[in-house]
Amino acid sequence: MVRGKTQMRRIENATSRQVTFSKRRNGLLKKAFELSVLCDAELALIIFSSRGKLYEFSSSSMQATVGRYLRHTRSQTHHLEPLAHQHDLQAVQDEAEGLLKEIESLEVSKRKLLGEGLGSSSYEELQQIEQQLERSLAHVRARKHEVYKEQIEQLREKEKNLEAENAKLAKKYFVERKPQQSATQQLAEVSACPGSSSVSDVETELFIGPPKSRPK
Repeated sequence: MVRGKTQMRRIENATSRQVTFSKRRNGLLKKAFELSVLCDAELALIIFSSRGKLYEFSSSSMQATVGRYLRHTRSQTHHLEPLAHQHDLQAVQDEAEGLLKEIESLEVSKRKLLGEGLGSSSYEELQQIEQQLERSLAHVRARKHEVYKEQIEQLREKEKNLEAENAKLAKKYFVERKPQQSATQQLAEVSACPGSSSVSDVETELFIGPPKSRPK
């Protein structure tokens, strides 16, 4: 009977999973022992089960093998660090050179837009510069028109505010002026009434001049 191929995925049944773990763990430990004996290799195998239980195998000493592994990885890391720094430095230098070339190209374009350094430009390049300047000029004029309209709107709004303030002051002046005019009109009416003259016609015996001679 041909054995079917086992699918590489987690076994859902806990009992089947534990049985499979025990069988394959023992087989893995056996293979590690055989490899260390047959090939004179230094092996260290560490296994933690799903429940946290530790299983290990070492051909000599687990601590010695782990220490050897750590020393080896540290030496490789120190050896690779300069190469990594050199690679990073080269990348930075390449990026800096690219930026310098881009800056120089922008400076040349800027001078040409200002009308400088056009001697080496071809007819097609001069035509492109002319079209670019025309587009830029159109954008400037459009923005200038927008700013002009905004200023007009602001002046109109300011005019409305001044007119409203003027009307408010005129109304306030009329309200304060009206009682004064009423008092003046009343005084004028009293002065115009008969018998209200300040000059009195009352006769008195007061006489100014030499005394009259009395009859003997």
